[in-house]
Amino acid sequence: MRCLFTSRLRSVMHRGKRTGPEMVNTAKPTRKRCKRAVKEEETTDVSPLSTYHMFHDAADAELLRSQLLSWYDQEKRKLPWRTLAVTEPDLNIRTYGVWVSEIMLQQTQVATVIDYYNKWMKRWPTVEDLAAATLEEVNQMWAGLGYYSRGKRLHEGAQKVVSELQGQMPRTANNLLKQLPGVGRYTAAAISSIALGQVTGAVDGNVIRVLCRMRAIGADSTSPAVTDTLWNLANTLVDPERPGDFNQAMMELGARVCTPKGPLCSQCPVQSHCHSYNKVKQEKNSRKLFGKLDIKPPSVPDIEDCMTGGTCPLCPSEPWDEELGVQNFPRKPAKKPPRVERTLTCVVIRSGEEDEYLLTQRPNKGLLAGLWEFPSLLQEEKSSEVKQKKALCAEISRISGMHLTDDLMQLVGEVVHIFSHIHQTYVVHSVRLKDGDAQTQCGNTQWLTRSALEEAAVSTGVKKILKRCDSVDRQKEQKSNDGKMKKHGSTKNRQNLGTSKKPRLDAADSSRQLSLSSFFRTVKKEC
Repeated sequence: MRCLFTSRLRSVMHRGKRTGPEMVNTAKPTRKRCKRAVKEEETTDVSPLSTYHMFHDAADAELLRSQLLSWYDQEKRKLPWRTLAVTEPDLNIRTYGVWVSEIMLQQTQVATVIDYYNKWMKRWPTVEDLAAATLEEVNQMWAGLGYYSRGKRLHEGAQKVVSELQGQMPRTANNLLKQLPGVGRYTAAAISSIALGQVTGAVDGNVIRVLCRMRAIGADSTSPAVTDTLWNLANTLVDPERPGDFNQAMMELGARVCTPKGPLCSQCPVQSHCHSYNKVKQEKNSRKLFGKLDIKPPSVPDIEDCMTGGTCPLCPSEPWDEELGVQNFPRKPAKKPPRVERTLTCVVIRSGEEDEYLLTQRPNKGLLAGLWEFPSLLQEEKSSEVKQKKALCAEISRISGMHLTDDLMQLVGEVVHIFSHIHQTYVVHSVRLKDGDAQTQCGNTQWLTRSALEEAAVSTGVKKILKRCDSVDRQKEQKSNDGKMKKHGSTKNRQNLGTSKKPRLDAADSSRQLSLSSFFRTVKKEC
């Protein structure tokens, strides 16, 4: 094997030296073909830029389908939406159920979604049931799942299906894309393949990673050239008999085996098709061979590598990193740092038989649309925290119907909550009102008991703030109890000191007078 590798490497190096000029000359037509391919892509949506990055052999694609689906049948997770997709005979309910799952799974882990999905489908098992619900009920059910606009769009979509589509869910990927709000290219493809059996590929984050590693696509995965290529690959590979299972198998592979970090290449059912894995093996063999000869291995491209070199829009622009291995693919653009914000917020409590909390509703558009929160005010960079605190106090006075001064607001502390694009710090205060102090309120405010608040449509940030307040209250209570115990303990000690009996004396220290001879005998024993 080593001899074959050495012979092949020498052959490649020899051809590279001997035919260098010829290779330069023959590269020109290749570049022209790439340009023509790009033009064809713009008009016919086909972009086979290099056979190295594609599956040009039908037998190869067929083998991959067989290997992947065989693995999926044995290893797939049992998930409620998958069960519904294969057991529900009603096409409308099946499409609706898969739609709900796909929207919930956007930017959210499977383990988190399962419980939400089961509760949702139990409450609204059909699209008509969801359409009849209120947005407040939907937000309440969605609370804690994050990206709250998703729930709102599901609700809007259900109402549109009932009012404009006679209650019938769209039947194709194209119609799903056009007719349902919040449904993009991937979601439409996933729903149509899983629920309706439409033969179409589906490309999500997991599939991007699998395909980029499999075909050594190292350019920016968000670039148009890479995006179009990945969709062409997905549509080429999808199994015509089991399109939904194939797409889910690709996602399952990316989620459990071909992971972003620490991929389990030894467990991959399609390892033989992976250019990245083969590249890693070649690099290891090269290091072993040249390491024994104490020679630095030359940077020689593999004979099967993309021969368009630096002109290929799919190949990586950065050099191969040995430590990363298959994780060299895919390459993603650097993320923009999240926007930093500070928000002053106040937990207003009204005392009574049961404490009540004042909440205000956010606008119907934008971040956390329609959710309830404690009275808050975004702190401006040029405005001091003291000035903002006074402004927040004035707002609370307006909506609670009583005059408050900012000195009544007690600082609780800071709570950090990270959104996908915002690093939010809540500067939390609290104020307690007496029963009857708050008389009036605006239409977008409400007083809720603790139990009602925990069930309301509130964000995770609100729950964190409430948890912080509880923690501070417990600390205060503990300090108070410790102080009482300490005070009680010191009084008791003083009482004990005043009434304590004299310590009992042993025979040697007894007040009974001893004879002189007895005294000396006692001293002698002690010595």
